Parts: sequence; C-alpha cells; structure tokens
Amino acid sequence: MMAGVLDANVLLRFFLHDDPKQSPAATAFFNKAEAQDMNLFLQDTIVAEVTFVMEKVYRRSREQIADALLDFVQNPFITVQNSTTLTDALLRYRTHPVDFPDALVAAEAASRKIPAVSFDKDLNRFQDVIRFEPTA
Repeated sequence: MMAGVLDANVLLRFFLHDDPKQSPAATAFFNKAEAQDMNLFLQDTIVAEVTFVMEKVYRRSREQIADALLDFVQNPFITVQNSTTLTDALLRYRTHPVDFPDALVAAEAASRKIPAVSFDKDLNRFQDVIRFEPTA
C-alpha cells in the first residue's frame, strides 16, 4: 500500500482546477488513491494553509472552502490527526468570522474542555470556549 503526506499545493490544484497540467494530475492522483486504497496523511497545518490561500488569494467563501475540505477529509484514503477536532474546526471556520487557526484552537480547547490561552479576542465568539489571556 502506498502512503504519503499531502502538501497544500496538490490540494489547491485539485480544488481550484486552475493549472492545465497540475490540476488534472492532482485529480488523477486522488482517483488512483481511492481505487488503490492508498493512505494519505493530511496535517492540520496544511489545512490551515489551504484555507488561507483559498480565502485570501482566490477569494473563495468560507462555505465553499469548508465544504470542500469537509467532503475531502471524509475519503477513506485520507488520514488526519484528529478527525473530530478538524471537522469541528472547519464547521467553526464556516460559520464564524475567524481565521482557520483560531477555529482550530477553539475546537481543540472545546474538545479538551480547557481554556484557550490567547490574546486574540476573536475566540470570545465561541460560547463553548473560555479564553484565558496571560498577564504580567
């Protein structure tokens, strides 16, 4: 069985279909991964990079980005660090005006039932997250 760690550029070409050579190659690769039962590891940092590029550079909506990634991570050949936390973070990102890394921090804090240690007041948007702000 083939295994590999995914990079953001492959995901971006797959989602955006914006490169005449790389986009079809990425699509063919994922079709092959599904057919041949590959194991591809997707890191949270790569999801963060993909959300940033798709939102800031390609001007995709939060809903489009979250829906594409939520659908993608459901594939049986994709392994993520913590599927429950990642799914929660993508749902938070879709529905709240926060960056994906903040949504991931909120999801992790809520999952562990511990405070999010941050100066970022955006985390106050989540009713189920307590933000702890360090002081001198």
